[in-house]
Amino acid sequence: MGTFHTACTVSDLQRQKSVAVKQLLVDTGSDSTWIRSNVLEGLGVKREKKDLKFVLANGEEITRSVGFVFIGVGDAYTVDEVVFAEEGDLGLLGARSLEGLNLTVDASHRKLVAAGPRYAATGRIQKEIVTADRPANLYLCQICGFSNRQSSETTDNVRQTS
Repeated sequence: MGTFHTACTVSDLQRQKSVAVKQLLVDTGSDSTWIRSNVLEGLGVKREKKDLKFVLANGEEITRSVGFVFIGVGDAYTVDEVVFAEEGDLGLLGARSLEGLNLTVDASHRKLVAAGPRYAATGRIQKEIVTADRPANLYLCQICGFSNRQSSETTDNVRQTS
């Protein structure tokens, strides 16, 4: 597939300070985004989570701190946790940030593109299963078909709900 880099902007949560990061490796294999410590410190980003363990691609375990920022790529932006990258660490744009940005990798053109619409469950219940011993507490989900009824129960007493 190959690798490629992208530019982004990083801002503190109050959006009072921001900086352009000219080159981050797009890495869908990394959960987290890694930004140089001095950049984050210059923005006033606090180390909210300290001494978190990370496993590098070579299997080495390291500890780093994490803070919260706004990240922007083009017109897309999100709030995410970022790792305070130390000397020798790669600057990475990770999978969580990409998901928040609603961007995906176009491997053939080595660029980020809009991921399209976001999907969500409606939270509506299609059917309510009513039995003598469990009235109105068993459900069949319209989205995934999940039912919390026991296999020995029947669906003879099913009423539609809206």
